[in-house]
Amino acid sequence: MSLGKFDMGNPEKFNMPESLFEISGITFRNGNSDTVYAVQDEEGKLFRLGWKNNRQLHTRFARKGDYEDVAILKDQAVILKSNGFLYTLPLSETVFEESEQTREWKKILPKGEYEGMYADNATDDLYILCKKCPQDDSKDSVTGYIFNPFKDSTNVKTFSIQVDEIKAITGKVSRGFRPSGIAKNPETGDWYILSAVNKLLVVTDKNWKVKDAFPLNGNVFIQPEGIAFDKAGNLYISNEGDDLSNGNILKFKPAAH
Repeated sequence: MSLGKFDMGNPEKFNMPESLFEISGITFRNGNSDTVYAVQDEEGKLFRLGWKNNRQLHTRFARKGDYEDVAILKDQAVILKSNGFLYTLPLSETVFEESEQTREWKKILPKGEYEGMYADNATDDLYILCKKCPQDDSKDSVTGYIFNPFKDSTNVKTFSIQVDEIKAITGKVSRGFRPSGIAKNPETGDWYILSAVNKLLVVTDKNWKVKDAFPLNGNVFIQPEGIAFDKAGNLYISNEGDDLSNGNILKFKPAAH
């Protein structure tokens, strides 16, 4: 059960507290894995946890809603809502119970359903993937968007992932590909794209050409929605809980470690 250098069959597991039963997105600041930043898809709260210490702290940034992912761009936390709206707040606000500096960005992205976001601090860009958008036929391709809301929210570039390239490796996308998370491997520059619907982890090169597609075991990956790498190159995937299990984060180390 290997994906590239990763042994996908032997993860380290970090069970989430009840407040993160429905964990939907995770990230680290500058790749530092000692603190996990997370959101869940019901509360407008940004959570912080120490790795293996499930006593969480949180900052309310907005009202209840369907929040799907979180990223950190420079000194700002960015939260993605399922409708494509973004919420940003300075990380300095996370020491308070409620943020007084939240900004809402409503019309950068086309109407659709979004779940995956990544912040590239080398280029100052956000990458956001459609899960299900009217402008896509997810049986053929999935569109992504690249922009920096703090510099110029009107300068939005696009990219696409071809579903036929995934089909050539696995048949798990016969009804289309529905991404739920995206992250970049800091050691290779490859993109890792997670799908809870397809129970699949897809790897592309820096130009979005599909290199690999790894089926995810539903007994291990209950509902995989969040994905991140730390600066050491370890891979993390978060799962929502179910009737039998807590939400969790699974850590996969490269074989060389």
